[in-house]
Amino acid sequence: MATAEATKPQPSTTATKLTKRQRIVLLVLLVAQFMLAVDFSILNVALPAIGAGLGFPLGELQWIGTAFALSAAGFTLLFGRVADLFGRRRLFLAGLAVLGVSSLVGGLATGPGVLIAARVAQGLATAAVTPAGLALLTTSFPEGPLRERALGLNGALMSAGFTAGAVLGGVLTDLLSWRWAFFVNVPVALGVLLAAPGVIRESRPDVRPKLDLPGALSVTLGLLALVYGLTRAGLAGWADPLALGALALGAVLLLVFGAVERRAAAPLVPLSVLRRRSVVWGNLAGLIAFLTETSLVFLLTLYLQEVLDFSALAAGLSFGVLGLGTVLGGATAARLIAATGTRATLVTGGLVQAAATAALLLLGQGHSSLGLLLVATFVGGVGNMFVIVGFMVTATSGLPDREQGLATGLATMTQQIGITMGTPVMSAIVAARAGAHPSAPAVLDGVALAVLVNAALVLVGVLATGFLRRRTDS
Repeated sequence: MATAEATKPQPSTTATKLTKRQRIVLLVLLVAQFMLAVDFSILNVALPAIGAGLGFPLGELQWIGTAFALSAAGFTLLFGRVADLFGRRRLFLAGLAVLGVSSLVGGLATGPGVLIAARVAQGLATAAVTPAGLALLTTSFPEGPLRERALGLNGALMSAGFTAGAVLGGVLTDLLSWRWAFFVNVPVALGVLLAAPGVIRESRPDVRPKLDLPGALSVTLGLLALVYGLTRAGLAGWADPLALGALALGAVLLLVFGAVERRAAAPLVPLSVLRRRSVVWGNLAGLIAFLTETSLVFLLTLYLQEVLDFSALAAGLSFGVLGLGTVLGGATAARLIAATGTRATLVTGGLVQAAATAALLLLGQGHSSLGLLLVATFVGGVGNMFVIVGFMVTATSGLPDREQGLATGLATMTQQIGITMGTPVMSAIVAARAGAHPSAPAVLDGVALAVLVNAALVLVGVLATGFLRRRTDS
């Protein structure tokens, strides 16, 4: 069942309609990716209830999210390459099984230790399933309109999943129990596990090269240190010695990884891939897209709760229009790419997102600002999704099937680091401007400064696309 992966896929411009089998494959993969996106954010609103139910000290609650982020970001590049070497479907199914079991364990947890262990396992499952699932998606659809459409739908549901997770977490916690934020994964994972083997074909190279263990060890430890440093900085400040030490260690280990890859006979990340301008600058644009939009949700959550005095559930529901914007952007991104090219789509999406973000500088202390917030987040969601789909198409195009797991692993790593990095950076800006004991006007002032920085970063992403080839997809 191994696919012919020795040849580079040729762009297809004639196939524009999905076959029946492709629709089923797409449905199965999209359900899995949507579930993973929901899982990332579903516990945010439930954290106080979990702390009260299991006896978590207030200062330790952040480990519920940190344990997940560390394992999800730290191991994603390694698992992306493992999927290439040992089978993407095999790793996809194994990761889903781990996700289902760890979700069940988390929902049944009676103490902090068991819950943290379950979150680590969920993060590892995410690190396995996300790049393997994306690689299965890119190898199931030929490069061109069909792949662009599939990646657009995947991006739309992924971003919608982040928003849905926040809303669903609040609803489940209020109506049932925080434990259902874990239990909800179990039937979905089971359903995908039952359906996937019959519709998704295995995909792996005929000849398996050796796994680059020194490279795998150095990059995994480097990413773990980097993510921990970013998370620690968001909690204790950017002057915290432990945060700075972890960030420095992460940087050193990643430099070691680069040196190892230059000498490895079978590198984890072949230098030929990193020399591709589309891979490097496409991932930079994607990093900024994930960093800015996810951290903007954090900023607006502060605004809604601390300035407008919304409840956590009401604040979550307010982001429903953002989810609608991402769905619209994902559904139309493929058409925009087909009409204008990937580079133009990245630029258009970035400019739309930057303009919508800048409009939020007009938010005030009254509820009349809610209309502006809803319109701006909807428009910004459309623009952000243009960038994300453009980034995914750019980062995975022109590579042979045997390297699709690596390409999607790099893209997933970019996604996870962007999500992890954004909130600490924006939180530090707000805290520096608002002070230790902020009033509502001070919070608004801090949020405004962070929104300005956010919009400026989006424009940096637009400039980064200038380093892409003028026609990356045609």
